[in-house]
Amino acid sequence: MFQVDRARNRLKKLDRTNFSDVGLREREHLQEWLAAMPDVLADTLGGELLIIQKEFDRFEGTRERLDLLALDRNGQLVVIENKLDDSGRDVVWQALKYAAYCSSLTKAEIISIYQAYLDKEGSGDAAARICEFLGEDALDEVLLNEGNNQRIVYIAAKFRREVTATVLWLREHQIDARCIKVIPYRFGEEILIDLQQVIPTPEAEDYMIRMAQKDTEEKTAKGTLKNRHKLRLEFWNQALEKLRIAGLDRYHSVGPTRDNWLVCGTGVSGCSFSLVFGQSEARVELVMQRPEASENKWIFDQLFNDKEQLEAQYGEALSWERHEQAKRSFVRISQPFDGFDRETWPEIIDWMVDHMSRLQETFAKPVMEIGRAMKATGGLT
Repeated sequence: MFQVDRARNRLKKLDRTNFSDVGLREREHLQEWLAAMPDVLADTLGGELLIIQKEFDRFEGTRERLDLLALDRNGQLVVIENKLDDSGRDVVWQALKYAAYCSSLTKAEIISIYQAYLDKEGSGDAAARICEFLGEDALDEVLLNEGNNQRIVYIAAKFRREVTATVLWLREHQIDARCIKVIPYRFGEEILIDLQQVIPTPEAEDYMIRMAQKDTEEKTAKGTLKNRHKLRLEFWNQALEKLRIAGLDRYHSVGPTRDNWLVCGTGVSGCSFSLVFGQSEARVELVMQRPEASENKWIFDQLFNDKEQLEAQYGEALSWERHEQAKRSFVRISQPFDGFDRETWPEIIDWMVDHMSRLQETFAKPVMEIGRAMKATGGLT
């Protein structure tokens, strides 16, 4: 790492140092930095991470503990092992054991692990935060820790040859293992940190990712995900036919999708009527998802002021979900169903048609009036 000396038009090499020489320790410093700011790993790992536990030691039959446990944007667990000035010889075996232990964790266990972490660190609802991180509305559509695709990240200032050789071998066998160098430098009285991905090398990563994606696509073509997509397309085809027969004109230009939701507009940007088809429930909802969270909360509040009148017109109580810490807000109603049992589909579709008709009749006019008020004033009133 170099400093630019503009006055002399020269580069000045910064002094590389050791963590031990400047009094920095693995758990007290490096681990806390990464737990507090996992974004520093986003570029090297291909996306953001959600740290769900540190010093995790809930492995049955052993008292071993891994440094950091995280989720990636695909819902896969990421085992992060930190070392400082030297990786040591046993770090690969150590992390592989942890990944093997974690491979059997269920969705409920992962949520429990994260909730314990949130309770210790402050507050928060683990299930809601995981849904928000993964961009899903409900837990029944969230896949966590699927298969044996756990990822492993090794972080150290120096990696021994036996470590790098093993990591390369793991990658050849479709295990996403990575080595990231974390190097400290002196800059006057300050300490600077540089993170560099060394395995896979940035130049080769695109090719390796494409090959891994191709392999994954071939496997999932016969797997659960494709079956779910096919099932949803079949369901939405049947549902759209009934919606159109029922005179719900907003769905005339909407096509079937492999997603678990189907939306149509309200006439106000960022606000939509949504049908949700899940494995264990169906929902109809008014979704407020404008780019600015404050606008969604304001629209929600205007509607909530007339809650009793709106619910009286709808015919029953609704779930009003402002979601203080999230961007989106909802007014929704749900009903438990076995969505994967095709024999229940006529009942589900009839329920959706009935409740979406009532939802649109109740909220279409108030939402349009709120939208016009916002447009007339150029923002919130």
